[in-house]
Amino acid sequence: MNASLGPSPEDPHPRPQLVRGGWTDLSGEWEFRHDDDEIGLGQGWQRGGTAFDQTIVVPYPPESSLSGIHATGHHPVVWYRRRFTPPAGRRVLLHLGAVDYRASVWVNGHLVATHEGGHTPFSADITTALTSAHVDPDGEPAVQTVVVRAEDRPGDATQPRGKQDWAEPHVIWYHRTTGIWQTVWLEGVPDLHVTDLTWTPDIPGAAARMEIDLNRLPATAVTVRVVLRLGTDEVLADQSWRVTTDRAALQVDIPALAQGQDRDRLLWSPESPTLIRAVVTVSEPDGPEIDRVRSYLGLRSAGIGGGHFLLNGQPYFLRMVLNQGYWPDSHLAAPGPDGLRKEAELIKAFGFNGVRVHQKIEDPRFLYWCDVLGLLVWAEMPSAYEFSATAVERLVHEWVAAVRRDRSHPCVVTWVPLNESWGVQDIAVSSRQQHYATALYHLTHALDGSRPVISNDGWEHTESDIWSIHDYAPTGDVLAQRYGTPDGVAAALHHLGTTRRNVLLGDPVHRGQPVMITEFGGLSYAPEAPGDSWFGYATVADAEDLYTRVAGLIGALLDSPQIAGFCYTQLADTEQEANGLLTAARCPKIDPPRFRAMITRASAGIGAEQVDAERAIAIADPVAEFTAIRAARPDRETASR
Repeated sequence: MNASLGPSPEDPHPRPQLVRGGWTDLSGEWEFRHDDDEIGLGQGWQRGGTAFDQTIVVPYPPESSLSGIHATGHHPVVWYRRRFTPPAGRRVLLHLGAVDYRASVWVNGHLVATHEGGHTPFSADITTALTSAHVDPDGEPAVQTVVVRAEDRPGDATQPRGKQDWAEPHVIWYHRTTGIWQTVWLEGVPDLHVTDLTWTPDIPGAAARMEIDLNRLPATAVTVRVVLRLGTDEVLADQSWRVTTDRAALQVDIPALAQGQDRDRLLWSPESPTLIRAVVTVSEPDGPEIDRVRSYLGLRSAGIGGGHFLLNGQPYFLRMVLNQGYWPDSHLAAPGPDGLRKEAELIKAFGFNGVRVHQKIEDPRFLYWCDVLGLLVWAEMPSAYEFSATAVERLVHEWVAAVRRDRSHPCVVTWVPLNESWGVQDIAVSSRQQHYATALYHLTHALDGSRPVISNDGWEHTESDIWSIHDYAPTGDVLAQRYGTPDGVAAALHHLGTTRRNVLLGDPVHRGQPVMITEFGGLSYAPEAPGDSWFGYATVADAEDLYTRVAGLIGALLDSPQIAGFCYTQLADTEQEANGLLTAARCPKIDPPRFRAMITRASAGIGAEQVDAERAIAIADPVAEFTAIRAARPDRETASR
């Protein structure tokens, strides 16, 4: 049982921006069974009487070694079962962070939820499915049974799958992640309770917009109160509203933001990741409290203008790294509670100020650490690999859920619904596929108008707020020749590039879009993959050669006044793709302080950019430093267990 009323500094809540005082983690051993012949439903496995012949450790997928199953073959249907005692509360909710790809859930034989989408969460109110009013004849909580059936068709190319291979791992595709791969947990809640909170900062308006959802219409008007604090003492806002609906959009005024000369201390950025604590209560008018949740937000803006990415209204050069979010022993699932934190700390240690999460909707606890430590995130939808009405429907459905889940995280600064024309391979000539990419751009802006959106990262953009290019040039000299002058950049944007694809399609609207190189590098050194099966874009001889080549590539982009940011490929070796700055075990191939000093020097694209290079060189152990900073932060709460 986790009794934290706020995100824990060491093991954050599985839903870190909507936390109540009590939840039960169902991670650990579950009964498990493959259903290759798809007989489970007909034989009534959902009713709980059939023996399951294996034990799996949730939330690790059955293809992974940490699951205890390690079955990497094609098993399109799998079943899970676990017994549990419900937590206290008038109602009990069951939450599943992610189940790939299609899920059905029963409690005590009663179907309580179905869900499609392998990367997004879903919940069920299981109160009426619980037996004996939660209590056995001796007055103890009655034991309940939850059963999950997961269906993941390896050969279905209309299913958004990202980097999961449809056959066997090859080139840049990896082993599949089937079934449960994020936290399953229980929560006791009151009859009327908050189900969703969304925060949208309004810096010029000295306010934040809060959208609140309740599980149902209140029988009578309720009072919603919001208290925002900086640290533990300074109250930034304390407002109340009379609410009569199950969904309300409320403006929270933050007078301290109106003081322009004092505003910087409140703003969130990678250099100063200030988070504002929030407590939201729902009460009867002039009566008792009904529900209380804790949350947090970051006050920042993200946009574009004048050829720059703008953070808090100022030009900001993006130094990002591509991250697959994949581990050799656990695949898409993090290898333990601290795995996501360590990943963010390693990215910071190398001097990057951002991360492009590639082909994965990442666990929200990773976004929490990016919020806390200060890392900008490009959030990207896993691709399908076939264009059809079914593929469109599936991707749009899951993308809407992903944007809704993550749009309150201050770290997320760009949305990327498509990558490298995957799933829209004929976009250059197909008007349907062009409409699809453009529709995703506009749909994403309709869901969240506070961040830039890229229609198709890498090339063949229809409408995009950032013109991103993927270019695996072998040396910095080649990158400098291509992107060091206005004519070079214009040629790259408007003529067939090195991939024989146009970067821009048609005649997109020009509105000051910055140009960024969002994949480059990919250099392989000491590949860990067996034999000759490893993949890289070029090979280097040793660690010094790797540093020299990477420094040349990054230096060429930092020296170009035309380039507004970059994303290096990639953070860690991943299966046969052996082109990381880290090994698959997360051991650095390059000395992090040396790399940090190189990457954090000022960029030519922003003449006034301030980078503390001397401090970067002086850091002997960046990970230890970030740990100490986090522990000392006044706006973090320690969990009680």
